[in-house]
Amino acid sequence: MSEVTAAPGTDSGEQGLSRDVFIVAGVVVLGAVMSILDTTVVNVAVDHLAVAFHSSLTTIQWVVTGYTLALATVIPVTGWAADRFGTKRIYLTSLVLFTAGSVASGLAWNDVSLIVFRVFQGFGGGMIMPAVMTIMTRKAGPERMGRVMGILGVPMLLAPILGPILGGWFVDDVSWRWIFFINLPIGIIAFVLALKVLDPDESQPGHAFDWLGMVLLSPGLAVLIFGLAESSSYGFGALRSWGPIVAGVLLIGAFFAHSWRTKVAPLLDIRLFTHTRAGAAGGVFLLFAIAVFGGMLIVPLYFQADRGASALSAGLLVAPGGVAAMFTMPISGRLTDKYGPTWMPVVGLPFVALGFVPFIFVTPHTSYVLLIAGSFVQGLGMGFAMMPTMTAAMQAVPGAAIARTSTAMNIIRQAGASIGTAVLSVILASAMKSNMRAHGLAHGAAASGGGGLQSIQHLPPAAKAVVVKPLADAFGTTFVWAVVLLGVALVPALILGVMGSRQKRPADTTPAPVLE
Repeated sequence: MSEVTAAPGTDSGEQGLSRDVFIVAGVVVLGAVMSILDTTVVNVAVDHLAVAFHSSLTTIQWVVTGYTLALATVIPVTGWAADRFGTKRIYLTSLVLFTAGSVASGLAWNDVSLIVFRVFQGFGGGMIMPAVMTIMTRKAGPERMGRVMGILGVPMLLAPILGPILGGWFVDDVSWRWIFFINLPIGIIAFVLALKVLDPDESQPGHAFDWLGMVLLSPGLAVLIFGLAESSSYGFGALRSWGPIVAGVLLIGAFFAHSWRTKVAPLLDIRLFTHTRAGAAGGVFLLFAIAVFGGMLIVPLYFQADRGASALSAGLLVAPGGVAAMFTMPISGRLTDKYGPTWMPVVGLPFVALGFVPFIFVTPHTSYVLLIAGSFVQGLGMGFAMMPTMTAAMQAVPGAAIARTSTAMNIIRQAGASIGTAVLSVILASAMKSNMRAHGLAHGAAASGGGGLQSIQHLPPAAKAVVVKPLADAFGTTFVWAVVLLGVALVPALILGVMGSRQKRPADTTPAPVLE
């Protein structure tokens, strides 16, 4: 068996996934779940870690930020590394790095050691998901990519839901160290199974490394995401926020120019996104990630800060969205393989937006049944919107470009999630200040993101009763912007649908333009 893209016409979209494909999918999804879940599990424990290490919240937040920056640094290299060394080697290496970093993080003795080990863990975590997507795309072939992406979408959507549940349980009833130690048995099992099941690699030493692209893109993504993370706490007006954001945008812009002009294989080939429908798919996915992944952060905060729910309860309240997505993803995968992926986002995005609507009108007493129903509808839409969008991009490029396209889509997902978290956090903080000042409340000065929400959550009952109404209104204002972003995403989604109707299978006939 060898990991190559199936020849066009050798498989029909009517065929189901073979037993071999299901086995490989089960093995690699295990690693994907582990890496993505770890991001959200740790978020719940930040307050507890600050107390455990006698550290400030600003310092301990680097446990999250450092991991994210490591992801941003290493993801761009994964596509080249997969082409150069093979996806199996990259996947196994990433599992070792991630698992070793997890164990080291669990053994951390102070805040500095924990931050350093989390960065190390992030270097492994950043390579896992692009490698997984490339392995599965090549294994299943282009005609069954829809169902494959439906499987791979599960960890992306379940991680933000299961993370708070597991994190809350570990912190409250076990130990914060098990947030990291839990990855050791999973990592060992995933490594052994991958070593046995995955197809052997064929090394391709002819793939030269794009050093200039690396120097521009990885630092550009890192400083951009750092600036966005800082803006969540200090706002976009602070130099420590907009300075790195501007620097990151300039570096990424310089990379785009370099990628467009170079005659050798760039780290990521921008021309694949401008000459095919992959560009429209990337636009849909970016706006989707900003709205949805940003919203996934804000929804649990509403339950915790305004309704007084624990982290565990907040996770359970949003879990129906994940259940709904798991229901629709296999359906959208089969429909994608039969009819094509390009019109699926047009179907799914309105459902996602509709699911956010109840949160626009939240009060301190909004029915949980209504909000759970909204999360469920949102999940139905996500199952139809997210992975078909990625499928549309992967099917639009030549087989030789699958690894780097997979890397690009994962960069878009990570950047979109960071942008969404920052933008919606800043909107929430601004609305909190405005609403509380309008009500003559002194707590408006405290409403500056996470710290403000934590201080409000711990107010005496009488004081909190005065605050919850303007706080709920601030959340409602924030969700309006999530719905607006999803509405804007419909524009490239419609373009994607039209392009798909005109260009059935460009990847079957278009040679790789820059893999000389």
